Amino acid sequence: MTATTSVDAAAPGRGPSRPGPGRRRGADLIVRSNLLLVFLALCVVASLLAPEFLTTRNMANLLQQSALTGIVAIGMTMVILTAGIDLSVGSTAAFGGMVVALLIDRDMNFVLAILVSLACGAAFGALMGGLSAYLSLPAFMTTLAGLTAIRGLTYLLTDGEPAGGDIPEVFQLLGGGFVGYVPIVGIIFVAVTVLAALVLRCTTFGEYVYAVGSNREAARLSGLPVRAVITAVFAISGALSALAGVLLTSRLTIGQPTAFNGLELDAIAAVVLGGTNLFGGRGGVFGTFVAVLLLSVLRNLCNLLGLGSFFQMVVTGLILVAALILNMAIEKRGARA
Repeated sequence: MTATTSVDAAAPGRGPSRPGPGRRRGADLIVRSNLLLVFLALCVVASLLAPEFLTTRNMANLLQQSALTGIVAIGMTMVILTAGIDLSVGSTAAFGGMVVALLIDRDMNFVLAILVSLACGAAFGALMGGLSAYLSLPAFMTTLAGLTAIRGLTYLLTDGEPAGGDIPEVFQLLGGGFVGYVPIVGIIFVAVTVLAALVLRCTTFGEYVYAVGSNREAARLSGLPVRAVITAVFAISGALSALAGVLLTSRLTIGQPTAFNGLELDAIAAVVLGGTNLFGGRGGVFGTFVAVLLLSVLRNLCNLLGLGSFFQMVVTGLILVAALILNMAIEKRGARA
């Protein structure tokens, strides 16, 4: 009797049915593309609520405004993939912008001035990454100290006053120029994203980054250069932060020591919203790229509708909480599969 019942329960048409492979693949694709679908839906809503949203001028402004945060967020993504965090990116960006302005103002070739600025950013990042990796100091505290110290150095450069003013027109094109209707700074943002994606997905270093973030101790026991990888991703984050500072100085034609306050929070928000795990080992830069654009579209829509910055802060916070819940649900789904 028991055997008959067992056979009947397993017979076709009886009991709960499981979706076929095709339906499961379709559902998984929707889950993986959830952020892109939300972004596209938000663009449709924005175009309906504000007809000027889809104008060429607004699209160019949108890309230009999101590029600096996006470049920094790409570097932050690589740090977080190793289960680290970099709170010093805003201060490093401000320092990089001030350095390039001061050097150009002292008649240094602007290309060389940019390279010096990027080198300073990479050195700051490598220092904090090295302290975290080789002395086992918490990255949160190390970069928090860097946030304060580097900002202080930035103020000391000019006693807290803006720097520069005699900026070559060629240099100004980097931050404020256009190729047709596309801002050059937006092209740089796209190029940085593609390059970072290739490094993470197509190189041994990229494999090391994911391995270190997934299980640092296992990576060490496997012979991977864990400390060097951590130091390197922090150096990359510092260099990209300095690049953002250079581009802002190019656009403003002056170095501002007070620039980029709170940038680290925007960068982390974009990384988390883009699906990168705060504990490392999972995620990527394309998710961050879409997340940066999504947040920029949201703020742009609020501005077009005349909504204040306080409202934007509330909405952004709610979206981040929703993103965390969604990412957790995706992880649980993956674990069940």
